[in-house]
Amino acid sequence: MEPVSGLPIEDPTLIFGLATLSFLLAPLIFQRYRVPGIVGIILVGAAIGDNGLGILARGETIVILGEVGLVYLMFIAGLEINLVRFLEQRSRSMTFGLLSFAIPQAVGTLVGYAVLELSLAAALLYASIFASHTLLAYPVVSRLGIVDDESITATIGGTIITDTLALLVLAVVVAGAGGDLSTAFWLELVLGLAAFFIGVWVLVPRLARWFFRAVDQRGDYEFLFVLSVLFCCAFLASLVHVEPIIGAFLAGLVLNPLIPHSGPLMNRVQFVGNALFIPFFLLSVGMLVDVHAVVAGPAVVTLAASLIVLVVITKFAAAWITARLFEFSRPQLLSMFGLSLGQAAAALAIVLIGIREGIPGFDETMLNAVVLLILVASICSSAVVDRAGRRLARDRESIPTGGWDEPRRVMVAVAPDPQYGRQLIDLATTIRESDSSEPLYAVSVGYGEDDVGGAVAAIEDRLSSVQSYAAGADVPVDPEARIAQSTSGGITRAVRENRISTLLMEWDGRVSRPQRAFGETIDRVLARTTPLVLVSHLQQPLHTTSEVVVIVPPEVVYNDGFDEGLLTAARIASGLSAPLNVLVVGGDETAVSEHIDGLEEGVSAVSRVESWERLETHLEDETGTDTLVVSVSVRRGTMGWEPQLQRLPRTLSGRTDCNFIVLYLADTERTDDRRFLRFE
Repeated sequence: MEPVSGLPIEDPTLIFGLATLSFLLAPLIFQRYRVPGIVGIILVGAAIGDNGLGILARGETIVILGEVGLVYLMFIAGLEINLVRFLEQRSRSMTFGLLSFAIPQAVGTLVGYAVLELSLAAALLYASIFASHTLLAYPVVSRLGIVDDESITATIGGTIITDTLALLVLAVVVAGAGGDLSTAFWLELVLGLAAFFIGVWVLVPRLARWFFRAVDQRGDYEFLFVLSVLFCCAFLASLVHVEPIIGAFLAGLVLNPLIPHSGPLMNRVQFVGNALFIPFFLLSVGMLVDVHAVVAGPAVVTLAASLIVLVVITKFAAAWITARLFEFSRPQLLSMFGLSLGQAAAALAIVLIGIREGIPGFDETMLNAVVLLILVASICSSAVVDRAGRRLARDRESIPTGGWDEPRRVMVAVAPDPQYGRQLIDLATTIRESDSSEPLYAVSVGYGEDDVGGAVAAIEDRLSSVQSYAAGADVPVDPEARIAQSTSGGITRAVRENRISTLLMEWDGRVSRPQRAFGETIDRVLARTTPLVLVSHLQQPLHTTSEVVVIVPPEVVYNDGFDEGLLTAARIASGLSAPLNVLVVGGDETAVSEHIDGLEEGVSAVSRVESWERLETHLEDETGTDTLVVSVSVRRGTMGWEPQLQRLPRTLSGRTDCNFIVLYLADTERTDDRRFLRFE
């Protein structure tokens, strides 16, 4: 076909504009025909690329942005994985990762050597092409909200094992072809990998915690810091002879506990990746497809068919064995299989390096066959995951998880001069269900007997800052500006009129009178409302939390609202990707464990201290600035109340430097008493 005059397009502005238009239109059009949007972008890339209509060339710009998109894709996969569950269930990831590499590698080597008559080195390299896998369908599982399912966690975790081992095979084969398989090579490879993994795992979290505490919490600074860590880790991985995607995935894992999954920073990271970088990677993959090579002769089709058949059989076998070992359901099995079916980065890198190093059997025919494999695998992977993932999402919704029967209505009480307002909003977005249709309610109360207009304007200014910050996390806010004779009265009315089920309030650490737990305003709100109330004292950024410690007083476990309170604490720990440790004060550990067993989110440990005095000593010795203490409490006169609960906030404020929350259980024994409204 003769090239059309003026094509391919060379103007950078027009190239970028056409690419973004493809990212917009391709998913919208293809999803109407039940084809996943990511497949649509790949097919558009094939149509407009060098081997299609020739509208865009796969030049340096597309290649660079495509590589950035792949690195970003692996980074987001590491960020979004439930790290606590991943560590608790690491045996599943290890098992699937080893099986997903070993079965394809063994079968592929045998077929390449015995059937295709490749040399042993070429057969090993041929097998490693599909022994790895790329999470092409990850955007599908993210959209369906099944990232934290144990089967998906195992597949994502296993990716780091399969890709690392496949790329190590590549390094060994290339070194063997060059005659460099010496003791020095093995020492450099093993020691370099060990130093890289240990160095990143130890140094990056410490650097990140320091940065988030020391630097002004502006969203652009935080986002740029995260990007710097991502690309530095990706580059360091290449220095120890592994692909940058390994470093990107590890960077996501180590930053995972420091970026709340429902916070503004995570929303920025996901938005930039899903809207720009990842689509460029998919477009770049599509532009590799050469339809002309398919019709040119049977060699490419035969080789591509062998690769496709082998990848389907071996990846399904690995998923099936793992599902049988860990008793996964059929939708979980198919989701694992579909997610591990995708091929792109590692496969392409292996065949290109094989051609460059002159490995026998690696030529243009092998390259075209691998490109066809990538196209077919990407389409099948997305389709299988989309179908099985929808079934898995429906099954998860039908299983009781010990949650609430009604959507949570979360309200934040914004103080006139909030000290830690952002931390309070971060806490609220962590508690609020990510898929909730309810907005985040925000109330602020002022006085205005002489200047009502000025008082309302001041309140609206405070609430607008809340709306602006929450918008960064894509959380809608319903603001409530109130003028009342007392702050407690205004908050109480707002809670009742909006049927709020969870109220968050900030405490500055000062107690007005010895007989009060906090101060006049908070104590009155507690006395005059019945929902779950969280009184927080958050001095440090919430996302620097490395551990959540829940204090359970002796008799609180028998309060009707205990399960709801415990689930709230578990949701906070899960949202912060921090381990949840329960500390029982002089009570029955067995009774607490029975309630814990019903939680969807796991508890790392349950321990006991004998008395309140021992608790104070324990908190002084065992907590630091990166600990979040959640003390379960109840209102005076309800089941589980005792005088020590009134003194505990002062103890926490005076004897620890950590963030803490006093979580008052919902008062299910008392109806919403409206007598107090007469005095407000």
